[in-house]
Amino acid sequence: MSDSSERAGWQPATFYPDPAIHAVDPRFEKYWLKLSAIERLATGLRWGEGPVWFGDGRYLLCSDIPNNRILKWEEETGAVSIYRKPSNFANGHTRDRQGRLITCEHGGRRVTRTEYDGSITVLMDSFDGKRLNSPNDVVVKSDGSVWFTDPVFGLLGNYEGYKAESEIDANVYRIDGDSGKATIVAEGVLGPNGLCFSPDEKILYIVESRGVPNRKILAHDVSADGKTISNKRVHIDAGPGTPDGMRCDIDGNLWCGWGMGDPELDGVFVFAPDGAQIGRIALPERCANLCFGGLKRNRLFMAASQSIYALYVNTQGGLGG
Repeated sequence: MSDSSERAGWQPATFYPDPAIHAVDPRFEKYWLKLSAIERLATGLRWGEGPVWFGDGRYLLCSDIPNNRILKWEEETGAVSIYRKPSNFANGHTRDRQGRLITCEHGGRRVTRTEYDGSITVLMDSFDGKRLNSPNDVVVKSDGSVWFTDPVFGLLGNYEGYKAESEIDANVYRIDGDSGKATIVAEGVLGPNGLCFSPDEKILYIVESRGVPNRKILAHDVSADGKTISNKRVHIDAGPGTPDGMRCDIDGNLWCGWGMGDPELDGVFVFAPDGAQIGRIALPERCANLCFGGLKRNRLFMAASQSIYALYVNTQGGLGG
């Protein structure tokens, strides 16, 4: 798949190394498996988001927001089926420390947990008596706390949620793993979107998707007790790019969904811990979100506009990856 032909649609590589994978910096070479190529696992979605890996079941779940469903892809057979429909316009997912599915719902304006028996527990749907907007992305810290972003995107129309008025500012929240008490950990982030922790959990990254003049990836220091953040700073200025969701690998590199219909931007951008771009995975569609999975957690799953892609890499997902 060359850049010049990307807009014609998906064309799998017929030789190694896959020409859609680019080392922008020599540091990316150690993560690039030269005998691995991008694979398209499924297509026909309207807007793919929130992939999450279930190693115990060897399957991937992924939101298809406008179709109001969660899809399931099985590693052993490649079968694609509907896991949940309606999904309340589910967006981002992760798993808690007990392996349960944690889901952000645009339609329900809430964060939920799917129990082992399939029942659904509401973790949070309001704060100080005001309804949440449309929870977007979520991660679970090692202490069991649930951190999520709450922009207004799902309230803007009836395509990815239900059109409604916002009742509360777009904040980033933490739900305590023991008490269930919710607190605001970040205010004033313009359109908070994807988020993830560094492997040592000392840094929280948040995508500011309505940043002016460009989208940004913000970095924050996490307090010693793991309950608050401080020292907000711009880690990456995206320029013309549109970062959405992201995950860290075990070395602290950020793997970020990227693009906005531009062949030079669509796919995944990879950044070293110092914020320098080191690699790029070109896709024929904008990539919204991604996660690590597979037997050794060395397979990158990418939820793009209308398709789900995968690529084996020479690293592993860190916490929440």
